[in-house]
Amino acid sequence: MLSDVRRVVLKIGSSSLNHQQGGIDERAIDEIVSVIAALKEDGVECIIVSSGAVAAGMGQLKLQGRPRDLAGKQAVAAVGQGVLIEMYTRNLEQHGIIAAQVLLSRIDLAQASHYRNAQNTLEKLLRLQVVPIINENDTVAVEELCFGDNDTLSALVAGLVGADLLVILTDVDGLYTANPKKDSSAQLIKEVTEVSAVESMASGAGSLLGTGGMVTKLRAAKIATRFGIGMLLLNFTRLQELNFLTKGQSPEGTYFQPVKHRLAGRKRWIAYAGLTEGSIQVDDGAAKALVEEGKSLLAKGIIAVEGTWERKEIVRIINTKGEEIARGVAELTRDEVQTVKGLHSEKLHQLFRDFDGEEVVHRDNMTLI
Repeated sequence: MLSDVRRVVLKIGSSSLNHQQGGIDERAIDEIVSVIAALKEDGVECIIVSSGAVAAGMGQLKLQGRPRDLAGKQAVAAVGQGVLIEMYTRNLEQHGIIAAQVLLSRIDLAQASHYRNAQNTLEKLLRLQVVPIINENDTVAVEELCFGDNDTLSALVAGLVGADLLVILTDVDGLYTANPKKDSSAQLIKEVTEVSAVESMASGAGSLLGTGGMVTKLRAAKIATRFGIGMLLLNFTRLQELNFLTKGQSPEGTYFQPVKHRLAGRKRWIAYAGLTEGSIQVDDGAAKALVEEGKSLLAKGIIAVEGTWERKEIVRIINTKGEEIARGVAELTRDEVQTVKGLHSEKLHQLFRDFDGEEVVHRDNMTLI
């Protein structure tokens, strides 16, 4: 229930922060901070995932267009990040609230130990009554290790801190039955119980400065709801309605219900945060055992491998059609799996004296996709 929210992640997009004349609109920052102050006064912990570093840098450098190359984006973000955090910090201080800047790169969540460190740091900040302000570390991230958009980052952060609600603030009222700019009969969908049922309604990027669109927001909704976290898609102009959360009322947007059988703990990391290093293809019998019967992956059902990985790294598990059906932590290296594919489990002990298990991927370290 929205009235039970005690920890919320707020994702603010560039479209909400951008000033018409360039740079960041300080009035928008002030409005965000005033809402956070009111929520904190009512006992709600707040975490901000904020875009805007590139937009702030563009304003500072008086650039007319967003850089297209990675180096250009990183350079502009390096200029803008300090500007952005200074605005948040100064405005929060006026309400007696301390801010902390947290820059995350994809690799910070990809390794289990780094994931736990980030989790512990954020938890400590919240216990200290600090508001973490999170952004992707654009300045040092390499392209293949980028989150790609802050919608995805915000969903992963919501899972990282065990939030009750993820709020994505945007420039539209929510998810519609059709594009409201093109179809006057389009209706706002106020509640979604299954994200996959509405994915076909998504369109591409909506604004000049933003990198997201409805596609990335639905991807974030799928991640958050699988974590057991509800997601609210809300127009930035309705920001003040977030104060309804502690009064038993719902803001006017689209609410995505969390799934009943949520991913928890380590399986959250396996499903979405950890990087996969390769894939294992399984036969139809093994695929059925994994998906329908909740079994572990045994060597006998493996028909092919691709990529390179070491023991305890994450791999994708695909069926004979090439569709990913699960991912999990491999107990054997790529070369070892190649050696044992199609063999009975007892052969594993004969081939690898230091291996005392039977499963190539144990069910406890696997999540279905």
